[in-house]
Amino acid sequence: MPLKYPSSWRFSRSKDVIISDPAISEFFDLVGKIAAQGDRWWFFERFKGFFASAAGSTSYRSSSESWAETDLLAFMRQLATNPPLFLEAFYDACQSFQNTQYDTPDVELINDICREYQIGYQIAPPELRKLDIAQEVISIPNTPSTFSESSVQLLQESLNRAEQLLSEKRPREAVQEMLWILESISTVFKGIPLASGTIKGKYFNEITKELRKTHQGTTLERVLDWASQLHGYLSTPTGGGVRHGIDLTDGKPISLSDGRLFCNLIRSYIVFLLSEHERLIDSGAGDA
Repeated sequence: MPLKYPSSWRFSRSKDVIISDPAISEFFDLVGKIAAQGDRWWFFERFKGFFASAAGSTSYRSSSESWAETDLLAFMRQLATNPPLFLEAFYDACQSFQNTQYDTPDVELINDICREYQIGYQIAPPELRKLDIAQEVISIPNTPSTFSESSVQLLQESLNRAEQLLSEKRPREAVQEMLWILESISTVFKGIPLASGTIKGKYFNEITKELRKTHQGTTLERVLDWASQLHGYLSTPTGGGVRHGIDLTDGKPISLSDGRLFCNLIRSYIVFLLSEHERLIDSGAGDA
């Protein structure tokens, strides 16, 4: 499915947000790894076709494999000042291999390169989204296999929604969405057997309290303590004012930079809690 984004992006040339030569090299190296699965010439011609089309040009078959690589690189550099077209071309080329025997990079890897080189865009299928350059989003790894498909979809939709709210400069709603995810993630620990018995709490504060008690002196205890403190601060009317309304006399609205910080902090806690949940499940949860 083609990526969706404002049509005006197709015709813009950016001086501030460009795809640098090192970033182009990263994407070009990925094409090389994909091409290693078969006829290299054919693979480079295929990618060249997508980049040429995005650049408004016609792709003609190169006279050799080496020239196919050179011509592809030239088209990639041509699109460097228009990241949406560049990312669309690379994404569409990878998508063209769906339902084939060939492996291609996933969206997470593409977004990792965008973050590393501050390209300023993120792919959230079926959309391409623009991020503020100052915004650095901590990625969420693949959810554990113990999660149901519907749970994974619900989590991803909410994560995408939080990122969209930040891009729309609506930090309070973005943080509220992330808190909802944090509270929801905590419920997967219900019923997990620990050395002191199973977790019986139903709510975030109850569950984290039980986990901290049975994991004293561990990183998990410290992370849960930090997460609980942030949760409490964001809940109070004179703190973040996210969950129980804001004190109209003494409360201070969350700024955009505050929102980015809180969202990334919560994301980092979610990443750790997901890995800990998987560890506890794999170990039988009895090694606390």
